[in-house]
Amino acid sequence: MVQVKGLKLTVVLREEEGGYSVQCLELPGCISEGETREEALANIREAIEGYLEAFPDGMERLKQKKEVVEITV
Repeated sequence: MVQVKGLKLTVVLREEEGGYSVQCLELPGCISEGETREEALANIREAIEGYLEAFPDGMERLKQKKEVVEITV
């Protein structure tokens, strides 16, 4: 979870060759990366803020009730 502008958002952080990639599940196409885990998380916060500035009605969608469920297959 990453908190931006009072919202808690779910991100997927993946270790890859040469660093980390990170994607915000609630915002389609909101993806970033970094050489370290900390850098990747800082970069996704910046990407989320930019996304919400570009698409302000996305903020209302994010405030709707959601549930995160993990399943094993």
